[in-house]
Amino acid sequence: MVFQAAALIILLAFYGCYFAKMIFQKKKGIRTDQMGKGKTGFVKGVEVTLKIVTILVPLVELAGIGWKLSLLPVWARVLGVVFGVLGVTVFVCAVITMQDNWRAGVPETDSTELVTRGIFQISRNPAFLGFDLVYIGILLMFFNWVLFAVSVLAMFLLHLQIVNVEEDFLITAFGESYLEYRKKVCRYFGRKIDRKK
Repeated sequence: MVFQAAALIILLAFYGCYFAKMIFQKKKGIRTDQMGKGKTGFVKGVEVTLKIVTILVPLVELAGIGWKLSLLPVWARVLGVVFGVLGVTVFVCAVITMQDNWRAGVPETDSTELVTRGIFQISRNPAFLGFDLVYIGILLMFFNWVLFAVSVLAMFLLHLQIVNVEEDFLITAFGESYLEYRKKVCRYFGRKIDRKK
């Protein structure tokens, strides 16, 4: 019962933040959901598949929570709570720091700024990192092979989105500013060591 409550609180906080931000931006005339819109080819395929899978994951997570199914020992489940809480914290920090520059998917027409302050000083992709940590957390709390498969698929697609869509967009949109930022901050977590000093 404790792990069920923890998992539900984590999911409520995570998706509550996600949808609250979307609603808040919609009231300001900002279309947050850019997944697959105006895209073609590989980029559209990645974004549409990612959108489908990120809808599927919480459904499978809720099923696992409802069935109280877990194949892992208690210590792993406790670690899952830690990962889940950390994921929510990282995601909320990312969404707050990005302000109105936050989008799900790359914007084809919207003008945004390159955000490098706050949590973006230690992660170029903290929102994606938040997703991954929450997925890992719920997986550890309610491990089953179906949840494992969809969680790994979602994390793989999030990585493809970063490497094949987001980073290309950021290079095109922000050029040298983004390239300099990329030299200093790691894709997921940490700052790079400047070996020239």
